[in-house]
Amino acid sequence: MQFTHLGRTGLTVSRLCLGTMNFGPLTTPEESWAVMDRAHEMGINFFDTANRYGGAMTPPGQVGGVSGAHPGWTEEIIGEWFAQGGGRRERTVLATKVYGAMGDWPNHGKLSALSIRRNCEDSLRRLQTDHIDLYQMHHVDRDTPWEEIWQAMGQLVDQGKVLYVGSSNFAGWDIAAANEAAASRHLLGLVSEQSIYNLLTREIELEVLPAARHYGVGVIPWSPLGGGLLGGVLAEEGRRRRAGRAQAQVEANRERIAAYEELCRSVGGRPAEVALAWLLHQPGVTAPIIGPRTLDQLDQSERAVDVTLDGATLEELDRIFPGYKPAPEHYAW
Repeated sequence: MQFTHLGRTGLTVSRLCLGTMNFGPLTTPEESWAVMDRAHEMGINFFDTANRYGGAMTPPGQVGGVSGAHPGWTEEIIGEWFAQGGGRRERTVLATKVYGAMGDWPNHGKLSALSIRRNCEDSLRRLQTDHIDLYQMHHVDRDTPWEEIWQAMGQLVDQGKVLYVGSSNFAGWDIAAANEAAASRHLLGLVSEQSIYNLLTREIELEVLPAARHYGVGVIPWSPLGGGLLGGVLAEEGRRRRAGRAQAQVEANRERIAAYEELCRSVGGRPAEVALAWLLHQPGVTAPIIGPRTLDQLDQSERAVDVTLDGATLEELDRIFPGYKPAPEHYAW
């Protein structure tokens, strides 16, 4: 495994981040523990979760849910894994998120000072730990002023319950506003931004990536395989049938995906490896989030950090999946 610093911090994290959203609804607690153990064996020390994870999820093309699924279940599974000891917590850079409502009563969600404090305490209890390494705002809260948000986050940092603060799904101007407000309070501010980013979805290249690089904010891409479209979906068609929205996405992108899978064959890489490797070649990207449901899926992601894409391959990927220049160059000249 390769490692890097998270943004402008001195915190060392693996170049792949283990996403845990499947833990509980799609992956049993026992299977989840095995996946986390294997991640440590591979050298992955960066784990991402959220307070809302654990509610019922429905795989594409299927119906129904998991009995007993509930928001917070994923954090509970991770906490039970930490409780097994063996240095599991000490070897893990733990990231979780706050914003989503955890109940129907007022102040059970979003980013008021009360909500941040309450949800942090609840996450610590579920995770069976005394601190969160990276506490991320899952979405921007237009109703709460930054002065209030940073007062609450600053208190958590002072108490040792949170070490670093990050964001998720922020616009470029949100990153700027957040870090300028933090600077006015002499706080470190945002150190990471978690955004959707993959070969098919590249809008963050317009303003989010430039803002992140300017402020030294590490970018943690989610959905690096574009919901499975970049993982060899056409090659799988004979073995795996899709329906509904998933199949519609395949049809809408079939020509580009076919060209992509042919390019992967020509360079000798699996589509999922190439998609992850492409992200690792992008300036400002810290670690794509991989979200395996099984040990096999986790193992298939490991080689991506060792895949080198030459200039010709990167140019061909840009031709198949055109990206964006930074704003305003993209549209102004």
